[in-house]
Amino acid sequence: MPSGRKYLLLFLPLFFALPTLAQIPCVVGQIIVTGNKKTKNYIIRRELSFKSGDTLTLNNLVNAFRTAHDRLINTHLFNEVIIFAKDFRGYTVDVEIDVKERWYIFPLPYFKPVDRNISAWAQKNYSLSRVNYGGKFAHYNFTGRNDNLTAWLITGYTRQFELYYNQPYADNALKQGFGFGFNFAQLREVDVLTVNNTQGFINSDTIPYAGKYLTRQLSFSARYFYRPGLKVRHTVNGNVVSTSIDSAVAVWNPHYFSNGKRSLVYPELTYTFNYTDVDYVSYPLDGIIFESSLTRRGIDRDMNLWQWSARLTRSWPLARKWWFGVQSIGVVKLPLSQPFYDQSLLGYGDLYLRGLDRYVIDGTAGGVIRNTLFHQLFHFDIPFTHNVSFDHIPIHIYATAFSDCGYAYNRDFKANSLVNQLLYTAGFGIDIVTFYDLSFKFDYSFNQLGQNGLFLHIRNDF
Repeated sequence: MPSGRKYLLLFLPLFFALPTLAQIPCVVGQIIVTGNKKTKNYIIRRELSFKSGDTLTLNNLVNAFRTAHDRLINTHLFNEVIIFAKDFRGYTVDVEIDVKERWYIFPLPYFKPVDRNISAWAQKNYSLSRVNYGGKFAHYNFTGRNDNLTAWLITGYTRQFELYYNQPYADNALKQGFGFGFNFAQLREVDVLTVNNTQGFINSDTIPYAGKYLTRQLSFSARYFYRPGLKVRHTVNGNVVSTSIDSAVAVWNPHYFSNGKRSLVYPELTYTFNYTDVDYVSYPLDGIIFESSLTRRGIDRDMNLWQWSARLTRSWPLARKWWFGVQSIGVVKLPLSQPFYDQSLLGYGDLYLRGLDRYVIDGTAGGVIRNTLFHQLFHFDIPFTHNVSFDHIPIHIYATAFSDCGYAYNRDFKANSLVNQLLYTAGFGIDIVTFYDLSFKFDYSFNQLGQNGLFLHIRNDF
């Protein structure tokens, strides 16, 4: 939760003393933006539901300040946002928006295990040989228009180079944008099959007849963004992918690709619809996020996939410092018979059940429902005086109780015990949310297999 959740209204004493004034119309005068050194003024005004010349009641203006604050925080451009009525001139009110910008430039060293999460890395004894290292450069506000430029140069266990640029507001109306990028990767280790609900890896170092790298992938992408208003965003993403595997991979799993292929070149096209109306998109406690995607991958029998996915996140405040949230995620892949390359489902990315973190469940249809009760335990700031725009580190600590359920349908690979059955888990935990959308989740979970354990999930958006 950002520390900048503030709405300063200079007329509040009068506002509450005479509630009938809440319905008096007023005209929005000047909208003054201060504190922004990099971000363009019109990018900030883009997030407002009101403009100069609009007529609103004082009550509606207060609500507009609140939603504008949340949208500006959710741009990930600012540490703090304060919106207030600066001056009254009769029935005209001037509005000031004061922001404290984030750091936008991150030339960071890169150190990350190749395993899908910390629990999977622990099963490999935290081996440093399973670590990628290198450098990551990111500029999250490249020209001041909330455009992102990222470049990765990674070596170690994996050789990878990425370059991406996204410009969401390229036209004068600030509704349309574009993006492009490419990715090159070579892997020495590949998961070639799933055994006992865990990934089965082979390593080029342990196979005499294998090459140095077991898989190679090169992709080029282009994107189109359309955001007609404030809550809805449309994205069209096109990719051309060239991927190949070593003969050792085909020996271990002849069904890794379709039709015994060892190399593929295919196009991919994805349309995504997103609706966002929440207080804080990185840790929502009030509001709704809905996202749905349709993907077409390939144009022939060697790569033939239609994929539909949907995600709904809904959160409600229950009482002071209490919230409840539900997240539902569903995925369907057609045809239902797919090669191993397109079988990943539960346990990958954020599509998982808390308590089954150690496992993966492959399939072509399925989903999860996650229910969470939140209670805020503490909220405090750690002073940090080395930067004017960043003078403290906010810390929010929540206790959680949760229950999850899920299902993965797999018609072709039924040897794993967790497919084609209802899955359920429960537990409790502690969440720590701090600056730059960074959160630490410590969950103690129980699953239907009679197992329990402590799991750590770390999320950040930089």
